[in-house]
Amino acid sequence: MLIKTQSNSQSNPAIRSSEITDESVYLQRRQLIKTMGFLGAGALIGSTVSKTANAGFFDSKDNDSNNFKTTPLKFTADKDNLSLIKTPEQKVISHNNFYEFGAQKHQPAELAQNFNVDPWQLTISGECDNPITLDYDDLTTMFPLEERIYRLRCVEAWSMVIPWVGFSLANLLKKVAPNSSAKYVVFETLHDPKQMPGQDDRRLGGGINYPYVEALRLDEAMNPLTLMSVGLYGKTLPPQNGAPIRLVVPWKYGFKSVKSIVSIKLVSKQPATTWQKLAASEYGFYANVNPNHDHPRWSQASERRITSGGLFARNRIETLPFNGYGEQVAHMYKDMDLSKYY
Repeated sequence: MLIKTQSNSQSNPAIRSSEITDESVYLQRRQLIKTMGFLGAGALIGSTVSKTANAGFFDSKDNDSNNFKTTPLKFTADKDNLSLIKTPEQKVISHNNFYEFGAQKHQPAELAQNFNVDPWQLTISGECDNPITLDYDDLTTMFPLEERIYRLRCVEAWSMVIPWVGFSLANLLKKVAPNSSAKYVVFETLHDPKQMPGQDDRRLGGGINYPYVEALRLDEAMNPLTLMSVGLYGKTLPPQNGAPIRLVVPWKYGFKSVKSIVSIKLVSKQPATTWQKLAASEYGFYANVNPNHDHPRWSQASERRITSGGLFARNRIETLPFNGYGEQVAHMYKDMDLSKYY
């Protein structure tokens, strides 16, 4: 069963179709989603595959592209239309920052393939009235799943366009009922050095102190764009992309979109996050995409769109404030100095 998007243009803006992987390639690779929650319209899908993060990919004979709805997004293309260059799926699953599996872009895809995601538990606790613990099956059955096509902008000044599958984080937070003391939402990645070799080897893992921790303000977490993703390209998340569940915050730099989450906690005070603790002058708490505030070591005014071309492909494009999602999110930062609160 293919996953259908919601057609609400206000809360779910889409990327124009020309920014997405070639239609002929995409339709050939449309997949049935893994067992349990990836049902779309309620029909059961039989599966006998091993419940590891890289299992559960099926060939699909359904080429009905009308199942996927998109809505116009206001977007200023550069004069050479380089902003429309497409991101092939193979690039998305092979070019990754996931230091738990290595600091080099190719290492997560190589070192994460035996990562086991079942059993899995995700706890939501802290300043809320109804704390809960979700198991592996709950991640895909508790809420209807949507496909949302978002731009991803890395702080390293490269970018992609990715069709994610998941559900709104706001729906999950409403279920636990944050109380009046809840001001921030803290996310924590699994800590399992036996499965994640970068957590046990500081050279491999980039010198980070694990587990990886990220956080959002509560209003950011409740924004309709903020997504809990359980898949991409109509498939379950590969381990290198954050299986079985990750955060996607499209107007912020990619390091905010924490992967393989086991804990979500509502707290009253702004927490210290992993990259803040490692290099506060380079990686701020907010991490909003801002072409007018450079990283101390490089400009953020433009980005390299990851494409099917090689290293020297002509794919440099202008970076947009809030990664092009300002209409949906800029109001949350009204009157803030975005160079001070970077």
